[in-house]
Amino acid sequence: MASVGTYLNFANQTEAAFTFYQSIFGGEFEGGIRRFGDMPPQDGMPPLPEEAKNLVLHVSLPINGGHKLMGSDAPEHMGFVVNKGNNVYISLDFDSREDADRIFKGLSEGGVVEMAMTDMFWGAYWGSCVDKFGIKWMFNYDKK
Repeated sequence: MASVGTYLNFANQTEAAFTFYQSIFGGEFEGGIRRFGDMPPQDGMPPLPEEAKNLVLHVSLPINGGHKLMGSDAPEHMGFVVNKGNNVYISLDFDSREDADRIFKGLSEGGVVEMAMTDMFWGAYWGSCVDKFGIKWMFNYDKK
């Protein structure tokens, strides 16, 4: 089912933040907490430093009315620097690959494509962009 969520990036505090959010909202993490160490090696990328393997790659907590609060750590060794303003994305889940492509194309026009729509190792079709007004968007079509 199509839905909208909020995606938060933290400077290595995601697990603490989401444990706090879980204590407030209740509920369970969808699919548990995925770690950077769970990610398969990527072509052209250096090996993951040992200290980064336990960082949070992705976590999702359903909150009020089915809204998903999601997040990940943003390790500086991977080129991420968390600043207020770049730590929040609007995350869109789609019912079809075609809808994801159509909305991605529209929102990225005149903006910056951060990651083109791509089949990802976790089984989804995913991408991200910054629109021409500076708003950060994530796009996800879960093929399950």
